[in-house]
Amino acid sequence: MARRPGIFPTFFLSGFECSTFLWGDEKRRRNLVAETGHDRHAADDYRFLSRVGIAVAREGIPWPMVDRGGGYDFSSIDPFIAAMNDAKIIPIWDLCHYGYPDDLDPFSDAFVDRFARYCRAAAEYVVTRVRGPHFFTPINEITFFSYCGGEWGWAAPFYCDREDRMRLRLALCRAAIAGVKAIREVDADARMVHVDPLVRVVAPRDRPDQVEAARNETEVDTFLAWDIICGKKHPEFGGAPDVLDIVGANVYSFGQMEYREHGPHAPLPPGDDRISPLCDMLETVWKRYRRPMIIGETSGLGHGRTSWLNDVMQESLAAVERGIDLQAVCLFPSVDMPDWHSGEWVHNGICDVVPDNGDLKRVPDQEYIDELRRWQKELNRVTQLDADPFSDPVELQDVIDAAHRLRMKPDKNWC
Repeated sequence: MARRPGIFPTFFLSGFECSTFLWGDEKRRRNLVAETGHDRHAADDYRFLSRVGIAVAREGIPWPMVDRGGGYDFSSIDPFIAAMNDAKIIPIWDLCHYGYPDDLDPFSDAFVDRFARYCRAAAEYVVTRVRGPHFFTPINEITFFSYCGGEWGWAAPFYCDREDRMRLRLALCRAAIAGVKAIREVDADARMVHVDPLVRVVAPRDRPDQVEAARNETEVDTFLAWDIICGKKHPEFGGAPDVLDIVGANVYSFGQMEYREHGPHAPLPPGDDRISPLCDMLETVWKRYRRPMIIGETSGLGHGRTSWLNDVMQESLAAVERGIDLQAVCLFPSVDMPDWHSGEWVHNGICDVVPDNGDLKRVPDQEYIDELRRWQKELNRVTQLDADPFSDPVELQDVIDAAHRLRMKPDKNWC
C-alpha cells in the first residue's frame, strides 16, 4: 500500500492565545501572551506539548509590537523560537491576531502595503531560525475580526455598522493575499493556513421573516473571506487556490447559533433539533474548496473538555470516511485563557491556569490528556515526541484506516 504522508508531523496540533487588539471603551492594548503567562513560561509550555505528543503549535508574532513605524524588532519572539526548537516543535505563525499598529488605517492602501512588508520581514526572520516546513496564518479569523472590530465595536477600529464590517473584511482579505505573496518571495514552499470560524445560523422559530438572513450568514457570509482568498470572489485582489492553501475551520459549540438582528447571535443550546452534525459542516467546506483542511481551533469547556474531544473526533473520522482531506485537529489553546470581557479563566485549555503567589501555574487536565492519548493510539500516533518527530510524519492512511474501522456516524448531538 502506498504511503500517504501528511502535511504535519503530528495529527494533533495546539496553540497559544496571542491576541494583541486595542480593546474596549478604554482602547487599551491587550497582550494575551502576557496575560496567560506564556511569555514567562514558554520553555515549560513547549516541553509540555512535547510530552503529550504534539509537534505543531500556533504561535503569534505581535505585529503592533514588532513594527516600529515600518522598521522591525523581532527580538521579543526569540525566547519562543528557542523554546520550540528545544522541544522539537514547529510553529504556525499568526502574523496578525486582531492587532495592528496604532498609526495604520485598516481601510487604506497603506495598510495592505505595510502588512505585506511586515510579512516579508517576519518570514525572513523566522525561516532561518526555525526548521521547516514553515507555516503561516497571515490574518487570524478574518470573518470574526471584521465582526469584532467592524460591527460590534469591541476592538479597533471600533466600528459598529454592517457596512463597515463588510469593508473591513475586504481590506483584511486584500492584506492577507498580499501577505501570502510576500512570504513566498522569501520561502516559495511556505504553507498557509487560513482560519475562520465554521458557523451555522438559523432563524428563531417564531421569526420566519429572518430565515433568509440566517441562510445568507450560513451559506454566503461564513465563506466570503475564504472565497476571496481562493479567487472565487473579487479576483482582482489576486486570490487563488494555492493562496488559500490549507483551510482551517475553527469549531466551537457556540458556532451554531440563532439569528439576532443586532449584536452577536445566540448559541443554540445542547439538544436543539436545529443543530447540524459537524461532519456535514466539514463536508460543505471540503466540497467548496477541495483544499487540505484542518480543524484550526477546537475546545470544550471545564469538565466538558473530554467529551468534547471525543465528539469532535467521532465527527472528524466520519468526515474522513466520506473522503475529506482532514490533515489535523488543533486543540486550542494549550494553556487556558481569560475571557476577553470578564477576565475570568475560561477553562478550555489542555492546561488550566491557577494564580499562585504572583505566578500563573499550569495545571494539566489529566482526563483531557487521557482522552487525547486514547485517540492518538486509535490513529496509531505517538503519545510523546521522540528525538526527531519530523522523521516520520503523520501517515494519513492510518487515519483513514481508523475511520474505516470505527465507522463513526454523524450525530446532531455532537455538541
